[in-house]
Amino acid sequence: MNLGNHSVSELFQQLGLPHEPTEIDTFVRLHRPLPGEMRLHEAPFWNEGQARFLRDTFVADNDWAEVVDQLNVMLHE
Repeated sequence: MNLGNHSVSELFQQLGLPHEPTEIDTFVRLHRPLPGEMRLHEAPFWNEGQARFLRDTFVADNDWAEVVDQLNVMLHE
């Protein structure tokens, strides 16, 4: 079990998404800004498994929470 911090690239891999820096930048640019009241896992572009992973990360406060919060900020800016 990895208890260290994860990178955004590792998060995108976990979500089954392209994970090179330019691909992440493109994803963020295409999907932001999310409405201020929308929770990250409620965004319409996630599939069911991705949304569940993102939601459960905050509920369980696991080792992915910090990088998921970072993605949340990136998509709400």
